[in-house]
Amino acid sequence: MQNTIKKSKLTSTKTIAKVGILSAIAYVLMFISVPLPIFPSFLKIDISDIPAIFGGMSLGPMAGLAIIVIKNFLQGITASTTGGVGEFANVLIGGSYVLIICLFYKKFKSTKGVLIGGLLGLVAMTIMGCIMNYFVMMPLYAVVYGMPLDAIIKMGTVINPNVTNLFTFVIWMIAPFNIVKAGIMTIATLLLFRKMGKVLSK
Repeated sequence: MQNTIKKSKLTSTKTIAKVGILSAIAYVLMFISVPLPIFPSFLKIDISDIPAIFGGMSLGPMAGLAIIVIKNFLQGITASTTGGVGEFANVLIGGSYVLIICLFYKKFKSTKGVLIGGLLGLVAMTIMGCIMNYFVMMPLYAVVYGMPLDAIIKMGTVINPNVTNLFTFVIWMIAPFNIVKAGIMTIATLLLFRKMGKVLSK
């Protein structure tokens, strides 16, 4: 019984340590982001959710979600340029993708599980991104930056004439952006998850 308790405590300590390390890596990766000319400049692609995906696969889906929360908390208190708006969005939107792909990998520990989880995560991330940006994030961005919502919409209109209001901005800018980002993360995970799995299992 005592040995079981000690083993449980040791396992818990190792899990916390791994979550901490992966959160730190994810935090650093948040600073490496790339804008794409087909989207407004404030929408940037980054791969900071990748450590959370591998952490969730190795340690459980909730560990992956914890990494998402921690890295955004660190970003929010040290280097936020959005007044916490971007970090809050990343937790909800990125977290939905990480949670789903890790849940499917837990059930089907194979390339097929990663692929199905990634595709369903892409759908969830896109839907969550559209809902949050329409009802919460875009109005908050306007308050945080002091920029009228019409000005934000105009940034999309310059790129795509179909963008005429907030709804079309979300459809033509936010949805494709999240599809591209989730697609990149799914491909990266498919390419790397076997090697990363061996590292994290040690």
